[in-house]
Amino acid sequence: MLKTLDRYIIRQFLGTFFFILVLIMAIAVVFDISEKTEDFAKTSASVLEIVVDYYVNFILYYSNLFSGLLIFIAVLLFTSRMAGRSEVIASLSSGVSFPRFMRPFFIAATILTAISLYVNVFLLPHANRTRLAFEKAHIWSTYKLEENHVLREIAPGEIVYFETFDMPKLTGYRFSLERWENGALRAKLLSDRAVYDSTTNRWTVHDYMIREIPADRDSLAQGAELDTVKGTIVAQERIRKGAVLDTTIALKPSDLGQRLAIAAALDRTEIADFIRAEKARGGSTVAYYEVEKEQRTAYPFATYVFTLIGVSIASRKVRGGTGVHLVLGVVLCLLYVFAMKMTTVAATNSNFDPTLAVWLPNVLFGIVGLWIYAKAPK
Repeated sequence: MLKTLDRYIIRQFLGTFFFILVLIMAIAVVFDISEKTEDFAKTSASVLEIVVDYYVNFILYYSNLFSGLLIFIAVLLFTSRMAGRSEVIASLSSGVSFPRFMRPFFIAATILTAISLYVNVFLLPHANRTRLAFEKAHIWSTYKLEENHVLREIAPGEIVYFETFDMPKLTGYRFSLERWENGALRAKLLSDRAVYDSTTNRWTVHDYMIREIPADRDSLAQGAELDTVKGTIVAQERIRKGAVLDTTIALKPSDLGQRLAIAAALDRTEIADFIRAEKARGGSTVAYYEVEKEQRTAYPFATYVFTLIGVSIASRKVRGGTGVHLVLGVVLCLLYVFAMKMTTVAATNSNFDPTLAVWLPNVLFGIVGLWIYAKAPK
């Protein structure tokens, strides 16, 4: 049964958070409009499409992205005001223990964590899909693949290679397609360039050579010849050349690379399937998608860490009041963001475990929060 103090703290906590959220999102929308005014002027999208397809989902995405840090600021502001008005001292002096005093804060944190989890896992991927589709159609420039020597396994035993790939032209240069069976090369297609036709989903290869190697060939020499040891005829290796060849390959340019922001538009089933497919193809962005998958649960649970630290810091009445608490809060926010950035960069570039990379800042700052909690006035 919630008492008057509990209801007061929960109401003030949630009210302060949503007030800050609305304020920050209003500022973010104003800045984004000023930045994209020229893009919107050139686009054929209607005002309704800009508002509904882009800005509604823009607000949802960034509200969820910054919710943890805004919760921290809300806790600091509200608890600091309580401390400044001696409400914390009065509560503790009346016989309320500090753990009991923190209970309504964690009830409110649980409500916000549940909302964030639902948004992250179920609602946000579909919202991001609409937002990113709008950006792709009206704002983004053509994507460029920076990676060279692109190697992908498009099916078991089938390996595609491009020395370079021009994404705007949908053209790959120094192209090869190999087919392997039981560890042995059976066929190889070499081409000067390969062009993808998005209307037919077919590839056109230019100046090509196809080399076919029979499974029972035991000699490197071409043409049929007598194997004097076994007394059998060695199968013939075939080589074909031509200027142009249309072919169907289980590969699209988007399989070679796409904007990493697309990861946010995949739901939990799609991102799991994508990670498995990327691992099978030998893609270089697997770690980024694994980080994206883990962040969808790690970020919401950071709410508990921020609440613990915020209440423990701001419940102490100090000279300078809210200003001192806000400075400490901003410093801790920056340290958390820095730690998260360091670990995720290590995961995407240095083979650091993505799960550990995403959860490590929560663990470290959770330990810091427990230490601050132990030092808080009881």
